[in-house]
Amino acid sequence: MNVEEFRSYCMAKKGVTESFPFDNSTLVFKVMNKMFALCSLEKHPSSANLKCDPERALELREEYDGIITPGYHMNKQHWNTVVLEGIPKKLVLELIDHSYDLIVKGLTKKLQAELAAL
Repeated sequence: MNVEEFRSYCMAKKGVTESFPFDNSTLVFKVMNKMFALCSLEKHPSSANLKCDPERALELREEYDGIITPGYHMNKQHWNTVVLEGIPKKLVLELIDHSYDLIVKGLTKKLQAELAAL
């Protein structure tokens, strides 16, 4: 999966915005103002940070050693860095969905209701 496909998939999700809050090369995707994905526009191969359930994160890191690693500059227990070209596209899409769903699940009831109304 390339960066353009990654961006398009993230932006198609309900309530998602994109910005460059850190620098001009790290694209951040948020749902209801909470980060669920970060993507480097300069690194090659392209990589992204995605939130992940801690147990699943460990399993993925073992299965995809060197391709899925603890989240760069993130809480290593809850975030993975994923080399986008290193794993099947279907898995990248599942990991984006998983990250988005974890963030939505953690939103307040009020924000979840606002998201549902979009």
